[in-house]
Amino acid sequence: MAFIRELHTHLVKKERSAVEITQEALDRIQALEPKLHSFLCVTAELALLQARKVDAKIATGENISTLAGIPIGIKDNMCTKGIPTTCASRILENFVPPYESTVTQKLANADAVMVGKTNLDEFAMGGSTETSAFQLTANPWDLSRVPGGSSGGSAAAVAAEECVVSIGSDTGGSIRQPASFCGVVGMKPTYGLVSRYGLVAFASSLDQIGPFGRTVEDAAILLNAIAGHDPKDSTSLKVEIPDYTVNLKPELPKGKLRIGVIKETFGEGLDSEVEQAINKALEQLQALGAEIQEISCPRFRDGLPSYYIIAPSEASANLARYDGVKYGYRAPDAENLLSMYTRTRATGFGAEVKRRIMIGTYALSAGYYDAYYLKAQKVRTLIKQDFEKAFEKVDVLVCPTAPSTAFKAGEKTADPLSMYLVDLMTIPVNLAGLPGISVPCGFDSHGLPIGLQLIGNVLREDQLFQVAYAYEQSTTWHQHKPKI
Repeated sequence: MAFIRELHTHLVKKERSAVEITQEALDRIQALEPKLHSFLCVTAELALLQARKVDAKIATGENISTLAGIPIGIKDNMCTKGIPTTCASRILENFVPPYESTVTQKLANADAVMVGKTNLDEFAMGGSTETSAFQLTANPWDLSRVPGGSSGGSAAAVAAEECVVSIGSDTGGSIRQPASFCGVVGMKPTYGLVSRYGLVAFASSLDQIGPFGRTVEDAAILLNAIAGHDPKDSTSLKVEIPDYTVNLKPELPKGKLRIGVIKETFGEGLDSEVEQAINKALEQLQALGAEIQEISCPRFRDGLPSYYIIAPSEASANLARYDGVKYGYRAPDAENLLSMYTRTRATGFGAEVKRRIMIGTYALSAGYYDAYYLKAQKVRTLIKQDFEKAFEKVDVLVCPTAPSTAFKAGEKTADPLSMYLVDLMTIPVNLAGLPGISVPCGFDSHGLPIGLQLIGNVLREDQLFQVAYAYEQSTTWHQHKPKI
């Protein structure tokens, strides 16, 4: 399947119809889903209806947006009016929202075509999409491996060309890490740049919605459509949104662009093949004219332990609403209210979600709040300060997106700690509220993709796209496709 600009040109010139493009995506979904399992729900009727509306606009000579008629997948933790939104959890198995999330509404307004809702780790808690209550998503590059998580379905769907672009959410790496594992581009914007209204909350101070694409330009076009202030979201930023595609040029700007390599992301725990690929990417960035220097963020690795106190604490508060009373699953035959609560949660939530709720409830409980939650928030401030000092010296920071390439399904499920370590490189970016992007930068000896993470200062998505695009255009990694 072609990229957004190419498809847009075909549509405007009437070389192809939106219905043809949509049908091609739906046919591919039908052919691949039995082995890939990227989608929890395919919205074929809606997609074709939306496509027909785009064709009608073109027929009457109306101008169409760049995203009009483009097949897109939506992570199933964003509310879609009249369409199931399950968060891949039994507790929301039959939940159909009565309202639309801001992001999906913006995409509908741009006439994008929603082909379905994608699989994820339950309530976005996980790094492999294995905690989904409904199905295991496979990695298109090797079906025995995971696609990463929690937005594994969104990443796999784009990599396998089941849709042109997709939307994910990122709380501790859930867009960038699956982008790395699946060989696509994934962007986590600055906290507050994209509205969270209608995103089912996991950790409200960390969650952010962002785009997946097979190219940097596709991701930039998608961010253009979803970014912007929303009065329905109290954390939404009131800022001017630039056109993120304006500075996409094959060369870096004249006058040295300073890139800092985060020292703490190398060494123990980093796969040697990933390290080699990152070093080659740094050489390439230097060849493009960037000035490379080593930067220390001393508390970078403290991000992991502080995150696994803050995020579960917020989850424990957010998930208290799933009690079997207001909506979602309710356990039958309970003798009283307390028994109904306990049975509903015991059978409705999966093991990982329960684990995180318990960790969070413990960390917030009387006598432990100061020792755990408060201390973690102090560490979070120190991590943010490390980044602020780093950006006084450089424009963009660079490190691996993940310590390894995609691992085998089932390999880490018995060991939660080794699963949590998968997010080692991405978590600090969420704690500091910064933008980060993962771009393909090579393959390991098993033919699995490797991701390069670029981290920008607050609201410098434009600069991240600029650097990522120049790097992408000087290499061929984005041209490779999985043979699925």
